[in-house]
Amino acid sequence: MRVPLSTPPTIPAGALAAGPQPTLSAPGGLVLRPWEPADAPVFLAAYQDPEIRHWHSRHPASESQVREWFVEYHQAWARETGASWAVTRGGGEVRGRIALTSMDLDDGVAGCAYWVLPAARRAGVASRALTALGDWALDGAGFHRLHLDHSTRNAASCRTALRAGFLLEGTKRSDAVHRDGRHDMHLHARIRGDRPAL
Repeated sequence: MRVPLSTPPTIPAGALAAGPQPTLSAPGGLVLRPWEPADAPVFLAAYQDPEIRHWHSRHPASESQVREWFVEYHQAWARETGASWAVTRGGGEVRGRIALTSMDLDDGVAGCAYWVLPAARRAGVASRALTALGDWALDGAGFHRLHLDHSTRNAASCRTALRAGFLLEGTKRSDAVHRDGRHDMHLHARIRGDRPAL
């Protein structure tokens, strides 16, 4: 049951889904675009990487399942609950993934998640993509606050968040389960008006 708001929604229902999920540009020739069925092999291969498997508890088992995930991503955009992009070089070669999760249009809040393929690491791909996504979400789509979390043991993800203007807000103790047990998680956020370090 949806309870009526006593305050105006930050983003009116239907405002995002009225149009297609956008394609976004980031510095260095990066293009963030919706996933396509032809991306299934590289997406599946990404989850064979030990680093990605270590930090992500949900893994696709086949290309068919990946394509099902892509359908879910498109449906999430239509429902205005989430969005997922392929991070590409010029719209072609996939370098990683970035997403908005748990989108709450009433409060104008959403989560962020990302990974980068091994060949594209240590080149600023994740931070440039996260900055571009944050710019669009906060300045274009109308969100007020974006947040993300990562294991306190994942120093690379922490650097990515900080470079993209997501300030460290605190530590959530024993908050997530990874392959080696429970981890404390750093909580980062960027709100409208914050500027990235890039």
